[in-house]
Amino acid sequence: MDALLTTTALAQLREALGTAQYTSEGIKRHLGEEAAAACARNDFRAALRITENQGDRLATLIRLFICGQTEPLERVAAALAPLPLESAAALLEADPEGVRAGLELEPYGDWWVVADLSAGMRPGRPLPGDHVLGIGGASSTLAAATLRHPVGTALDLGTGCGVQALHLSTHAARVTATDVLPRALRFAATTAALNGLDWELLQGDLTSPVAGRRFDLVVSNPPFVAGPGTTAHTYRDSGRPGDAVCAELVAAAPGLLADGGHMQFLANWLHVAGEDWHERVNDWLAGTGLDAWVIQREVSDPLAYVNLWLADASEDPARQPALAAAWLDWFDAQNVNAVGFGLITLRAAGHDDPTVRIEDLRHSVGGDLGPRIGDWFARQDFLRHADLLHSRLVAAPGLRLRQDAGLGPEGWEVGQQLLVLPDGLRWVEEVDPVALSLVGACDGTVTLQDQVDLLAAAHGVPPEVLAEVAVPLVSHLVERGILLPCAP
Repeated sequence: MDALLTTTALAQLREALGTAQYTSEGIKRHLGEEAAAACARNDFRAALRITENQGDRLATLIRLFICGQTEPLERVAAALAPLPLESAAALLEADPEGVRAGLELEPYGDWWVVADLSAGMRPGRPLPGDHVLGIGGASSTLAAATLRHPVGTALDLGTGCGVQALHLSTHAARVTATDVLPRALRFAATTAALNGLDWELLQGDLTSPVAGRRFDLVVSNPPFVAGPGTTAHTYRDSGRPGDAVCAELVAAAPGLLADGGHMQFLANWLHVAGEDWHERVNDWLAGTGLDAWVIQREVSDPLAYVNLWLADASEDPARQPALAAAWLDWFDAQNVNAVGFGLITLRAAGHDDPTVRIEDLRHSVGGDLGPRIGDWFARQDFLRHADLLHSRLVAAPGLRLRQDAGLGPEGWEVGQQLLVLPDGLRWVEEVDPVALSLVGACDGTVTLQDQVDLLAAAHGVPPEVLAEVAVPLVSHLVERGILLPCAP
C-alpha cells in the first residue's frame, strides 16, 4: 500500500520534524505543561498567544498542525525544510493568506501519526463517511490496556491511521494491520514509513484479509458502535446491527490465535430489557474454548449514547432530529435500555474448562490496564495449578482496611469491614473477622494450611471444616490481587 508521500519526501519530513523538535516533549517544553494540555482539549488560546509572532520552525508547526491556523507560505517552507512545499502537497491546503493543514500530523510520544483533521480542527463541518481517525480516547484506552510482552506475530484489525500498530511495533517481531478502507491503509502506510517502520498492510473487512492465519497477539479498536446496521461513518459503523460485530470478533478469535495467544478489543454490548447483559456476552464466549475476561467500563442510556456518537461525527442532533429519532426508534424496537462499553480479553490457553469472568468495573479501573490484565491471567494460572492449602501467600502492597463503625450502647461498634486496593484495579472486598485474620497472617512465611490449623484451634472447629471455607475465600482474594502468591 502506497503512502501519501514519496519515500524521499517522507525521509525529508522526518528530518524536518526531528530537527524542529516537533515531538510531544518538544511541544511541552515550548508551550509549557498547561498550554500543551489545553491543546489536547482543543483549547488553543494559550498556545496561540505563546507562538504569536515567534516565527521559529517549531512555533510554525504548532500553529499549523496543532492549532489549525493559516500560516504564511515562507514560514511553512522554512519549517518543513528540507521537504519542498510541492512535495508536501498531501499535507497542506492552500489559503488566500498562506497555507493550512490539510491533514493531522500529530506528535505521539517519539512517533508521528498522520490522520484526517479532527472535529476540533474543522469546527461546524460534519466528518465525511470515510474519515480516518487520529489519536482519540478509544485508541488511547486500548493502547493502555494491551498486553506488552514480546510476541512473534501481532495483528491490528481495523488499524485506521495505525496507532495500535505503532505500539505493537515495540514488542512484536512482525506486525500485520488490516482495514476495510484503502484510504485508511494509505494513512497507516504513511504513519509507518514516517516512523521508519514496515508493516504488512491488508485491505478487507474485519478478519477476511487474514483468513487461515494465526497470531500471537490480536488487537482491535473496531467499528463497535451499536445501531440499526447502517454505515454512515466507517470508523464507527460496521454495517452489522446492534452489537453483532463484537459477537463476530469473539467467534473469529479461536481461528485467529496461536497457542497461548491473546486477543484484546474494545466492544459495546446491548442491555436489553428482561435480559442479563452478562448472559448476553457469555453466549458469545460459549464454545470458543478461550479464557476470557470481560470488563465493562461505562454504561450509557440510549439518548446519551446516540447524542455522543452524533456529536463525535460533528452532527448536531438538534439540527438532524430525524437521524437521532431513527436510531432511538431502533433501540426502542429492540427493547434496548442501555449500551455497555468495555474491553474483551481472550486467551487461547487450551483449557477444557476455560476461565470466564464478565464483570462491571465502572468504579474500579484506574491507571493502565495492560499490566493488571497480565497479572490477572497469571494469577488464574496459579489458581488452576496450585495446591492452595500448601501455598504461601502475601498481602498486596498498599492494601488497606476500612472499617465502618457506629456508636452503640457500649461505644463504637464495628460493622462493615472492607479490604481496599488503592491503585490499579481498585478492588473493594467486604470481609468477616475470620477472613481478616487469614489476610493479616499472609506474610509469606507460613502456608495457608498452617493458618487454617491455628485459626481452627482458636475457634474450636475441625481444620477440615475451616479449610472448606478458607480455600474458596482465599482463591477469590488471589484472583482479585488482594493476596499474591510468593515465589517458590
